[in-house]
Amino acid sequence: MKTGVVILPIYSGQEALARWRAAEEAGFDTAWTFDHLSWRTFRDKPWFGTVPTLAAAAAVTSRVRLGTLVTSPNFRHPVTFAKEVMTLDDISGGRITLGIGAGGTGFDATTLGQDPWPPRERQDRFEEFLDLMDRLLTAPATTYRGTYYSAVEARMIPGCVQTPRVPFSVAATGPRGMRLAARLGQQWVTFGDPKRLTGQTAAQYTADIADQVHRLEDACIAEGRDPKELGRVLLSGSTDERVLDSVDAFVDHAGRHAAVGITEIAVHLPVPGTVFGTDEKVFERIVADGLPQVRDL
Repeated sequence: MKTGVVILPIYSGQEALARWRAAEEAGFDTAWTFDHLSWRTFRDKPWFGTVPTLAAAAAVTSRVRLGTLVTSPNFRHPVTFAKEVMTLDDISGGRITLGIGAGGTGFDATTLGQDPWPPRERQDRFEEFLDLMDRLLTAPATTYRGTYYSAVEARMIPGCVQTPRVPFSVAATGPRGMRLAARLGQQWVTFGDPKRLTGQTAAQYTADIADQVHRLEDACIAEGRDPKELGRVLLSGSTDERVLDSVDAFVDHAGRHAAVGITEIAVHLPVPGTVFGTDEKVFERIVADGLPQVRDL
C-alpha cells in the first residue's frame, strides 16, 4: 500500500520548503496539499496559493509525487488551470497528480461573488470541467463550447510530460461522481461516507469504504473498464477514528482498508492547535515504524 501526506499551504519561505523535503525523505509516496482560497478555521490565518506552493515543492524534491487533494471548479476555469497543471507537470518532471472533486459550499463557493451552486448544478459543472480538462491536457489546441465552460483554440504546448496527460484522482461518493471517476480517472478519492463520519466504530467506517469500493467497481464495469486499473485513495482524518494516536492504530487502519481495496492512505501533517493537532512525536514514530509496515500490505 502507498502512503501520502497532506501538507497544508500555511507555511512560508524556507519552513514550507523544509516540510516538502522532509516528506520525501520520510519515504511518503505522495505529498498533497489542499486547493482552497481559505479553509474553515484557517480563514483568518496564513494560507498560500496552491499552484505556487506545488511549484516550489517540485523544485526541492525529486521523487515524491505531488498533487492537489482536491481542486474544485468553485474558483477555477479549465483553460487557465490546465495551463498551470501542464506547467507544474513540466517543473516536476512528470510527478503531478490532479486530485479534483465537485467542491462544496464553503468560502471558495462564494468568494468570487457568485451564489452557491445547487448540488445538481455543482455536479453538472464538475463533469463539464473535468471533461474539458481532459481535452485540454491531451491536445495541442482545443475548441469547446459547453453549458458552463468554453475554450476557443486554447493552446497547450508543449503538453504534459506524462502521457497522455497528468493523472486525475477523482473525489466522489455518489453515483454520478463514481461514473466520472471510472470514465476519466486514474485514481479515486474518498474520505468516507459523508453522512456517517461520526458515531461509528472503526469496523463500521471500514464497511462504509468497502461499500463505496464495490459501487466504484460496478461503475468501472458499466464504463467497460477493468476496476483494477483505478487506484483508490483514502484521505484519513474526517471521521472520529483516531488513526494517528499510535503506530498500531495507523497500521491497523491501513490494514483494514487495504483488505477492502484501498491502495493509498493519506494523512495530514500535524498542525498544533488545530483539528490536525496530532502529537508530533507520535507522528515521527508512525513515519519511522509505521510506513515500512504499511508499505508491505
